[in-house]
Amino acid sequence: MKAISVIALILILVGALNWGLWGFFQFDFVAWLFGGDKTWLSRLVYAVIGLAGVWGLSFLGKCKALCCSSSHKE
Repeated sequence: MKAISVIALILILVGALNWGLWGFFQFDFVAWLFGGDKTWLSRLVYAVIGLAGVWGLSFLGKCKALCCSSSHKE
């Protein structure tokens, strides 16, 4: 389970960096790397990154301990 979470986190970061490149420079790294955004390999990578994002939703429950620590009171 831990290995899947680490892989998911790496893929989420790749997706975030790809969106950042697109936002700042209109450069799609995944499409560039795999020969266009409509190739089956690019679509597979996009799909796997999307699934990693869904898996990453489970991290939100673990984030509560970090985000709501007792030393941070409002």
